[in-house]
Amino acid sequence: MSTALEMSASAESGKTSETSELDRALAELDGAAAPFLELPIREKRELLRRCMDGVIAEAEQWTASGARAKGLADPSEEWAAGPLPTMRNLRLLSETLEKIERRQPIVDGSMLTQTVDGRVAVKVFPTSKIDAALFAGITCEEHMQEGLSAGDVQGSAGALYKKKDPEPGVSLILGAGNVSSIPPMDALYKLFAEGLVTVVKMNPVNEWVGPHIERAFAPLVERGFLKIVYGGADVGKYLLDHDTVKDIHITGSNFTHDNIVWGPAGPERERRMADNDPVLKKRITSELGNVSPVAIVPGKYDESELDFMAKNVASMVTNNASFNCNAAKMLITSQQWPDRQKFLDKLSAELAKVPTRKAYYPGAFDRYDKLTNDRDDLRKIGSPADGELPWTIIPEVDPSSNDALFTTEPFCGILSQTSLDAATAGDFIEKATAFMNDTLWGTLNATWIIHPKEEDSSEVGGALDRAITQLRYGSVTVNHWPALVYATCSPTWGGHPSATLANVQSGLGWVHNTYLLEGVEKAVLRGPLKLFPKPLWFHDNKKVVEVVKKMLQMERDPSWLKLPGVALTALGG
Repeated sequence: MSTALEMSASAESGKTSETSELDRALAELDGAAAPFLELPIREKRELLRRCMDGVIAEAEQWTASGARAKGLADPSEEWAAGPLPTMRNLRLLSETLEKIERRQPIVDGSMLTQTVDGRVAVKVFPTSKIDAALFAGITCEEHMQEGLSAGDVQGSAGALYKKKDPEPGVSLILGAGNVSSIPPMDALYKLFAEGLVTVVKMNPVNEWVGPHIERAFAPLVERGFLKIVYGGADVGKYLLDHDTVKDIHITGSNFTHDNIVWGPAGPERERRMADNDPVLKKRITSELGNVSPVAIVPGKYDESELDFMAKNVASMVTNNASFNCNAAKMLITSQQWPDRQKFLDKLSAELAKVPTRKAYYPGAFDRYDKLTNDRDDLRKIGSPADGELPWTIIPEVDPSSNDALFTTEPFCGILSQTSLDAATAGDFIEKATAFMNDTLWGTLNATWIIHPKEEDSSEVGGALDRAITQLRYGSVTVNHWPALVYATCSPTWGGHPSATLANVQSGLGWVHNTYLLEGVEKAVLRGPLKLFPKPLWFHDNKKVVEVVKKMLQMERDPSWLKLPGVALTALGG
């Protein structure tokens, strides 16, 4: 097993920062914390704009480094998951700061709507007419927490910039190891939404992106507002314990979170949790993964729709070798859906089109073995070479069992499938909602797939609307991958606010949220069952790099004149 784990990746840092270097970085940040808060908004916007230029300048080398680290001949995924969302986040934050500078409302009346249970909702995507043209039919709104009025929501947006004397401070980000845009985007939220200067400790798995972030974000680094450091758990602990650090954000696992907050597993941790006496006395926010469900509402889908759905789900599984917290992990179907087996066959065939990938994330082989051992009915797909894992479907997991697949995020290329006994589509929606809320671990994201005729019907569509309000997930999507919520940047990204420090689930707080909203319950993204042209995130899109390069220029300076070039290139995907 140790050989397999070594193939998966090494968690040892190759460029550990010395203690003296950490101390200098924290001292510089501490000295810059108050000056950063006092910067005029125009100057903050200029820093963001200069970082946008830095992302464009660094994009080629950034994505090439990522492809090498992950054993990819084609860097397409790295373009779409690294520079592009980072660029978009920078631009949207700059636009929000411009509204604040001009004393315009961040949330105007046209953005406000209402959920089916009477709460305030805010339309956060598309953010512009150009967005609407590029992402035809895709919308996202934030469902706000119960008890908030429209005035509350509008009045609290951009809260940092309404405080008379905001408190300066230093935030520590324990960076994610899987997706290269996560560390810089987490840092942007701490800096420009919460007003905290930030030190990012790179995860050893993707410390390759650290130098690219440093160069792209040089305007922030050079002013002492952002520092990038390197190392393993020992460096992380040194920073966590340092008096200068007042705030922590972690993207990782709930196990790491609980070790930090409550100490090692055992009687002392249990006592601390019972007494609400955490080891960590500092504020901590987090994003900690999910057993991400995809529930297919039974309906009469034609062959082209089933084919698109299979490609859609296969792309959710295979992207980044399935090392995504929003990768599809639990397919939920109805026992009474006549096309259940046909869909699984189509999904298997689609997965077979995707070459197996280097299982680069630590522990992947161990998790795979533990979750697949002693299971007779496995669909292993592909011919993995050394250091790779097959795509694997585990069908018909008993929904009434205590199977580990319901409570363990595989974080490798496993997709499980379970079937619920549901006589009608409405019955399925009700039972699937309860199953997702009460059986599956995590509160990060959930997906529904539904036929447009069912979605448009008052009975089934109404049941879906009610289910969306009831789901305890930070993001709920209809027909498309929750990674869109992550990548569009204007919605919040994080777990459901029902989590607590002792039962953290997918984490506390959120990031991205470029409208700087307070009091969010969940983001709800909807789109048509089928999209044309082929979505950028589909595994067989051949034009990703060309499209992303054009979209980077579009994000830098949006213009209708650039739209035809993006659209024509996308048609070739």
